[in-house]
Amino acid sequence: MGDGKIKFSVTPMNSFYLRNSICVINSCGSFRLPSKCRSWTKGCRRKKDRERRKASGGTMAPVPASVARQAELLKQDGNNYFKKERLGAAIDAYTEAITLCPNVAVYWTNRALCYRKRNEWNKVEEDCKRALQLDSHSVKAHYMLGLALLERQDFAGGIKELEKALELGRGANPASYMVEEIWQILAKAKYMEWEDSSSKRASRLQKLKEACERALIHYYAIEDSQVENISEEIANGHLQQLGHLEEVFNKAAQADQPTEVPDFLCCKITLDIFRDPVITPSGITYERAVLLDHLQKVFMGPTKLWGGYSFAGRHVRVLYDLGKIS
Repeated sequence: MGDGKIKFSVTPMNSFYLRNSICVINSCGSFRLPSKCRSWTKGCRRKKDRERRKASGGTMAPVPASVARQAELLKQDGNNYFKKERLGAAIDAYTEAITLCPNVAVYWTNRALCYRKRNEWNKVEEDCKRALQLDSHSVKAHYMLGLALLERQDFAGGIKELEKALELGRGANPASYMVEEIWQILAKAKYMEWEDSSSKRASRLQKLKEACERALIHYYAIEDSQVENISEEIANGHLQQLGHLEEVFNKAAQADQPTEVPDFLCCKITLDIFRDPVITPSGITYERAVLLDHLQKVFMGPTKLWGGYSFAGRHVRVLYDLGKIS
């Protein structure tokens, strides 16, 4: 700056704005870029921030406390709108909260709940998946994702998510209304899965039966063409074979006929018919393999006190009762 001139270099991207704008020099000798150039600079910073977040796996720096408070206020507004059935306003409020704090899973699940009310299941699925990326233990996210998958006939995926929601819900608050609701939906989903698979099997079985009948009739036609006079005995034999074929396929189809199974014959965890039932000291019957798997997970975890006795000690006694240890 000895000759009174300011020297600075420009990149090809911003040279247009610098050549066609006036740089304002303040009293300290520094300069301020024109508004167009400042806008371009902010855009570059935002682009770099997105690239950094993508490179780091999507993590973001903590938001300022004032921004977090504003997001919470927006969430509360969304909750109030939701109670009043103003779903559009609630969605807008949650969306603004997400814009301010995108790493809070509750904002995503709250918005997903609004979409669920409006039967916009694709959006429910998207928001729940995003929520689970932030909090894999979210009961609501697993539950609503399971519902969304069931809506598009993905029974296996829906049941998997509902089972996870039930497991997490029982661990957090076994007596909550949501646990009972999830249990009922899961039981219905398993029946829907069975009904869908049995319907498909019945369709395949019917097609196979028709193909076998056509093949037999074609065989009889060839056989009869080689005989001058078809006796009544031969004709009756053909009819009898077709009757046997009918019986075989009818018996095979009986396996897919729905039957009423009493609740006391089903495990309350798996919802399936008992294969190896055991009775706990409290008098409740469970499937042995599932119960042992659960108890071993808890037993291997940290010891917790309950009524003066450790969970570990109680579980050792249950394992002993089930014949697992001696």
